[in-house]
Amino acid sequence: SYTTDTKSREENKKTLENLHSLSVDITKIRRLKEWVLLQDVAYVKEIAGVLQEMGADATTVANIIERCPEAILHTPAEINSQRALWQLVCQNEKQLIKLIEQFPESFFTAEYQQNQKANILFFQELGLKNNIITRFLTSAPNIFYNPVEKNKNVIETLQRNYLNLGGSEANMKIWILKLLSQNPFILLNTSTAIQENLEFLQKNDFTDQEVLQLLSKLKGFIFQLNSTTMQKSMLFSKNIFKCSDQELKQLVLKCPALLYYSVPVLEERLEGLLKEGISIAQIRETPMVLELTTQIVQYRIKKLSALGYDIKSGNLERLNGTKKDFEVTYGKIQSKKERPIFNPVAPLHIED
Repeated sequence: SYTTDTKSREENKKTLENLHSLSVDITKIRRLKEWVLLQDVAYVKEIAGVLQEMGADATTVANIIERCPEAILHTPAEINSQRALWQLVCQNEKQLIKLIEQFPESFFTAEYQQNQKANILFFQELGLKNNIITRFLTSAPNIFYNPVEKNKNVIETLQRNYLNLGGSEANMKIWILKLLSQNPFILLNTSTAIQENLEFLQKNDFTDQEVLQLLSKLKGFIFQLNSTTMQKSMLFSKNIFKCSDQELKQLVLKCPALLYYSVPVLEERLEGLLKEGISIAQIRETPMVLELTTQIVQYRIKKLSALGYDIKSGNLERLNGTKKDFEVTYGKIQSKKERPIFNPVAPLHIED
C-alpha cells in the first residue's frame, strides 16, 4: 500500500532523475498522480527494462509511465508475473505491449494474481476465445479479481436457468458465450440477484420463452437491475401509453429498454420526443425510439427534415437503429429524392 498523504513530503530525487532520463513528462505525472513521486521506493529503470524486453521503444515506455505512473511502484517480479499471465491469452509480445500501451491501468494491477490466473484458465475451459479474454482483461479487469468459484457460481446459475426456461442443452454453450462476450459485467452480480430478476419477470406473466427472448435482447443487462426499478419503469410505461398488462408486456418484448431504463431516463427521452412534435401514439407504435438519447433523436430528425421528410406525420422507424442503420436509411431517402423521374412514354427530343 502506498501513502497518499502529500503534505510535508518531498519528491523523490532519484525517481525524478530516472524519469527524466527516460524522457517522461514529469509535469503530467504531477498533475495526475503526484503522490507517486513522493514514494521512498520506485522501480523506474527496472520497469522500463521489462517493457523494453517486450519490445517497447523509448516513446512507448514514456507514454505508458505518463498514463499510469503507479507502474513504477511495482517490483519487476510482480510485473513479470503479470506479463506471464497476459501471455496466456496474447498471441505474442508485440500484441501484449500494444495492449499495455492502450490499457496500462488494467495491466499494472498486480494484486489478485492467483484469482486472475484461475479465471483466465476457467474462461478458456468455458470456450471463450483468447481475443475475447484479452478484451475482458482490458475493459472489465474487475471480473478477474473475483475468486474463480464466484464466477463459476454465476455461470452455473445462468446455465441452470437457461435450461429451466426451456433452452436446449445443445444451444446453452453458445448462449452463455454470447451473453458473456456482450456483457462480461454479468459476473459482478450475485447468483441471488440473477435469480430474483428472473422470478420478477415470471411473476409479471412473461412466459419462459419470452423471458429467454428478453435475456438475449437485453444482452445480460437485466442482471444489473433490480425488481424495484423494473416495477417502477413498467408502471410508468403503462400509465404513459394507457395500456393493459398484456399490451404492456408486448411493448416490453418489442422494446426491452422500457424495462431497463429508469423512470427519469424514460421521462427525459419521452419529453424530448414530444418537444419535436411526435405523438404518444407514434411512440407506442415504435417504442424502440426510446433506446436513443434525446441528442441523437434531435440530430436524426434534423437530417431527415433537411431532405423534406416530416417525422410528425411519418413513421418513427426511420429514426431507429444504430448509427450505421440510420446512415443506410438516410442514404436511401436521399438517393430517392435525387433520382430524376423517368417517364417511359414521354417523347425523346433528339436533335438532328
